[in-house]
Amino acid sequence: MNVKEIKELADLVARKGLASLEYEHAGFRLRIEGPRADLVGGARTAARVPEAVAFEPVAAAQAPASAPAPPERPAPPREEPGTHVVTSPIVGTFYRAPRPDSDPFVKVGDTVEKGKTLCIVEAMKLMNEIEADVAGVVLEILPQNGQPVEYGERLFVIKPR
Repeated sequence: MNVKEIKELADLVARKGLASLEYEHAGFRLRIEGPRADLVGGARTAARVPEAVAFEPVAAAQAPASAPAPPERPAPPREEPGTHVVTSPIVGTFYRAPRPDSDPFVKVGDTVEKGKTLCIVEAMKLMNEIEADVAGVVLEILPQNGQPVEYGERLFVIKPR
């Protein structure tokens, strides 16, 4: 993998708003962290430019195939009055914990702050952390651990503080 291909992957992470990208092939590992989003005046702004975090060349690797186009956006789900729904920004597999042997990020009844990681949605071996965009109490966790989720699918119901 050459520098141009790495830059293209970093640009892809930034364009798609991914939390991170990990690529491994034939002993070659690469991890690219995406921009961290902070809320400033109600609008999301990128806090930093994507950068290559770890680069361990062991052997030459082929460039990954391009990602398929995202599916059409479904109609937004109806929210119950006084609640906030966190939806999946991508198609992937829902995980409640960072590792199978770890405690879940959150449980029903937990109080969360804005920016707290709620879960991971894995898409094409990329682990995308889904964060709370409001502070409040987790009322429901809708998908089961390891369940496939669609773009726009309801993941959590939070009662804002």
